[in-house]
Amino acid sequence: MTSIAAKRQRVWPVVACACLALCGAQVLATPQQSQQYDLVLAGGRVMDPETGLDAVRNVGISAGKIARISAQPLRGRRVVQAAGLVVAPGFIDLHQHGQGIDSQRVKALDGVTTALELEIGVPDVTAFLKGKDGQSLIHYGTAASHPAARALVFGAPLPSQPDKVNPGVQEILPRSGPATDQALNPQQLDAVREHLRAELDAGALAIGMGLQYTPGATRFEVIETFRLAAARRVPVYTHVRSVGRLEPGSGIESISEVIAAAAISGAALHIVHINSSCLADSVECVSLVAGARARGLDVTTEAYPYIAGMTSINSALFNPGWKEKFAIDYGNLVLPETGEHLTKERFDELHASPKFQHVVIFNNKQEVLDALIPNALVMIASDGAEGHPRNAGTFSRVLRQYVREKGSVTLMDALRKMSLMPAEMLERSTPAGHQKGRLQEGADADLVVFDAATITDRATFEKPMEPSEGVRYLLVGGTVVVDAGKVVPNVFPGQPLLGPGKPAGTKGR
Repeated sequence: MTSIAAKRQRVWPVVACACLALCGAQVLATPQQSQQYDLVLAGGRVMDPETGLDAVRNVGISAGKIARISAQPLRGRRVVQAAGLVVAPGFIDLHQHGQGIDSQRVKALDGVTTALELEIGVPDVTAFLKGKDGQSLIHYGTAASHPAARALVFGAPLPSQPDKVNPGVQEILPRSGPATDQALNPQQLDAVREHLRAELDAGALAIGMGLQYTPGATRFEVIETFRLAAARRVPVYTHVRSVGRLEPGSGIESISEVIAAAAISGAALHIVHINSSCLADSVECVSLVAGARARGLDVTTEAYPYIAGMTSINSALFNPGWKEKFAIDYGNLVLPETGEHLTKERFDELHASPKFQHVVIFNNKQEVLDALIPNALVMIASDGAEGHPRNAGTFSRVLRQYVREKGSVTLMDALRKMSLMPAEMLERSTPAGHQKGRLQEGADADLVVFDAATITDRATFEKPMEPSEGVRYLLVGGTVVVDAGKVVPNVFPGQPLLGPGKPAGTKGR
């Protein structure tokens, strides 16, 4: 039998001649066949969490944008065969501390196209943006730091450059002392507000508050900071004041405090790592978020899929009473570099030291996470920094554990939690948020192509920087930064996301 392809080869000259005669020597072609795109992702399972599209499609990319999504073949200067792979919006991490190139590489291999320092922010927005201009693998941005403003007012400014001992990790937490534990007088409060205004003018996307790290902040100071955010039309990202079940000072009380500040001020509120702040009461704390939203308040939250957190050991989080609040002891604290479990003597030494030192805190339970991660209100964010596996593995871990193994989250819902929901949060700060987190014509070409059957996290507490596996391609603004599972060297397409205080296109300069 003669194949269909062979028949087409025989009849084509006749058809071509007829077409030339009838069309005045012009060969007609459909627009999508004649258009040549910079890059085509061909035949992948294209998934868009906003429209619900879930179908085999071809994606044409030009000038950093998604130019065409079609069931028909597309022509491209380069064609990537994506058959059998998921093509999705790149993941957006709202809560990423590790901003150095090593962290960016493992983020890229975890499917992340945008990683933002929004929990607390950096001490100097201008220095942060300038230092990353033309040097970033993925998109970046930051909040204006309330703790840094306090430290400056108390005469103990935080360094503006990344820590030399922990590459790429900014020192964002003041040491426990007057800057963390004392209330502001009226003049100091004015100075803090003025500094935050300047940082917003420099391009910050939000105000970041680490209330557990500044216990001296009064309720009035919190409300005034929320009022400033509302006036500048930016959200407040907050690490709430306390954890655990002990009253006063429980996690539930702490969530209630910031929800009240949002209600009073009208500011949008994002509560970071609710799993870490509420521990055993995490599900109940999310119900508080749900109640606030049902009554018209703009409140959102996030979680990461690990039973341990990490922070600075000489911060105010470890002020007296921390063991009772966390319901843990010294042995639950582990140094990430050595795996050493602390004793009282070792803790006292490190807590009193002026040296910046991370410590891993084992303080949660897997069953809490298993009930929390599937909740429709909870987006995914890593709280990532070198020394903890969440830096390298958060997003792949969700896809492995909750989508593939437990089946408690659908693949589309996981993509929504990791791309669309964070993009919608960014829309409170910048028009750029509307172009991210979607796989639609006209959206930014920030895309991840991965194998849903094999994607997995490999980072552990012993080897926290082991990259994830399963991300085959990653595009940042249309530029390929992960190619066939490997990070492309010397390519830096990452761009800043800037708040309303800085005009688009200025790059923080």
